[in-house]
Amino acid sequence: MQNAEKVSVTMTADMMRVIRESVESGEFATTSEAMRDAVRVWQRQRLEFAERMEAIRDRVRRSLEDPRPSLAAEDAEEAMTRFMETERKAGKRETR
Repeated sequence: MQNAEKVSVTMTADMMRVIRESVESGEFATTSEAMRDAVRVWQRQRLEFAERMEAIRDRVRRSLEDPRPSLAAEDAEEAMTRFMETERKAGKRETR
């Protein structure tokens, strides 16, 4: 293990019960090992969250920088209606 620093952590009784049970079941050798694993999971979750947020920010940035003109809601709805009607007619032609 790398240089370790001893810390004191206050936990609820339920949290300690879960940790003790995991040690007693053999899942972890010590409570310290269980806590280190919990911190690693927490670190991984934070990293994954940061990556998801960066992907969302990137999509928003690309959308804002998109040079295509924006559509008004009414125009978008009309375009979707035309598209759906075309698809419906095409589907009817294929079933004949």
